[in-house]
Amino acid sequence: MRVLSVNVGRPRPNPAKGGLTGIDKRPIDGPVAVAAPGPKGTGEVGLAGDRVYDVKHHGGTDQAVYAYAREDLDRWAAELDVPLDNGGFGENLTTAGLDVNAALIGERWRIGPDVVLEVSSPRIPCSTFQHWLQQQGWIKRFTQAAVPGAYLRVIEPGELRGGDPIEIVHRPEHQVTVELAFRALTLEPDLLPQLLAADALPEEARDTVRRRTPRAPVAGSADPSTPE
Repeated sequence: MRVLSVNVGRPRPNPAKGGLTGIDKRPIDGPVAVAAPGPKGTGEVGLAGDRVYDVKHHGGTDQAVYAYAREDLDRWAAELDVPLDNGGFGENLTTAGLDVNAALIGERWRIGPDVVLEVSSPRIPCSTFQHWLQQQGWIKRFTQAAVPGAYLRVIEPGELRGGDPIEIVHRPEHQVTVELAFRALTLEPDLLPQLLAADALPEEARDTVRRRTPRAPVAGSADPSTPE
């Protein structure tokens, strides 16, 4: 398991939302510093020289680094009949030999000698992503495939570079994978209660679970749907 490339964004106009976007990620030669960026809302992310511009929905501690597997990029490239370079999905880390979507929420990866990252949540597709790929109906197609890639937190800072080995150094006891969390948060809300087993799930996602999950009636209380 290794990092094929570390990718940093170049700002460019964003016709989908206005303003700029950092989705145009390109591989960087040499080491890239990585550190925890702090709360969402500033545009800061984990990699030096990178940032996001939709600060309401992206960036911050729980979305410091985004990883996507080269194997999944290759499958999409064949299916879409388009070339997809490393960074083509806007990912910071293009990986090899690692099933990113089978990673557990809260799983920790040591990358190279210094950096430890923690899997926090799946990527939810947006209009910027669809416009970037220029694929009609892309959001629906990507969602149905349920291979979203993973956002990660920075636990131990340091430097990353292409070729760094990846070692899984911690796996939680639960079975909440990136794929399961994605399916629950998108097309399969019946799965939402399972996500609460993952303590490392971001609070924003936990709020979504609580908001969308019907509460069971309290024993002995009246059914609110029954007229008194």
